Amino acid sequence: MLGQNRMMRARALGNFHDLLVQVTRDPAILLWLSGSSNTKYSPNENYAREMMELFTLGADRGYSQRDVEEQARALTGFAADWSEGRGPYNFHFDPKLHDDGVKEIFGKRGRFGYRDSCWLCVEHRSHPSFMVSKLWNYFIGAPIPSSVTRSLQRVYVRSGYEVRPLVEAILRHPLLYEGPRMVIPPVVYCAGLLRALGQTITTDSWAWIGEMTGQRLFEPPNVAGWDYTHWLDTSRWSGRLTAVNYALDGTVIADTDKRYPADETPSQVVAKALSHWGDPQLSSGTRANLESFSRSAQRLIKGDWEQTGYRILRQNALRVLIPTTPDWQTC
Repeated sequence: MLGQNRMMRARALGNFHDLLVQVTRDPAILLWLSGSSNTKYSPNENYAREMMELFTLGADRGYSQRDVEEQARALTGFAADWSEGRGPYNFHFDPKLHDDGVKEIFGKRGRFGYRDSCWLCVEHRSHPSFMVSKLWNYFIGAPIPSSVTRSLQRVYVRSGYEVRPLVEAILRHPLLYEGPRMVIPPVVYCAGLLRALGQTITTDSWAWIGEMTGQRLFEPPNVAGWDYTHWLDTSRWSGRLTAVNYALDGTVIADTDKRYPADETPSQVVAKALSHWGDPQLSSGTRANLESFSRSAQRLIKGDWEQTGYRILRQNALRVLIPTTPDWQTC
């Protein structure tokens, strides 16, 4: 999975056909989708189906069961060695396991191999709209206008199926800034917490925290990836709160700290808490709510012995509240 991640990072903004070829021969994919057990003696349709449904065309968009079967034949030939202590290794293409007969895919005939399978999918009439829709919906919450769909498809096709020009065009579109806010993915949320505090990964607890928030790195629930709609259900919310607590570990102010100012005002405490997080941009409504909380907490401070301790508790509470506001969790 680490090797796959490095490969995808290196090629993510390059040519999509080249990326698809590398994904097709990637050891993690070969294992997960039965590619290394797909031979001319026993064709396996697993990757052939997902390559079209999830990666290039979309479910039921321009391909048939016959196309799946023929793609499976074209994709035969990958294999791996195996040992008791090492497991699968030395993934490679073995021509003796490949079906070199004539196949018919999308109405075209030829002695297709795995590279041909990739190219046939990328050149398919349904691919540009699929690609545009996938990237648009990841970055922008508003529905894509039909005119923009056509424009982005032209950008993508004319570039020779390069990803960078398409992403650049999406990131320049006004709806990226004016459209509805989108929930930040859990891993991005956790990374943002640490970055705002000037920290980095110092504990492997972030693996199970990521799972609580809904996104454990390198362990997607299935080949389609994570379900974005689950990222703010009640169970995932508790995971985000846990992430905030872990990020703040070591920065909580002890309520016995006598150096803390005993005359700090509600506005000052909010400003200090925001500064702790690098002064994030918050809406006027969110900031007003934080100020209101701060004033309410101020009214609870009565006795002399409460002046410092209660202000410290209020500061610590605000440091937790700020990254759990809607502003921080959406973009």
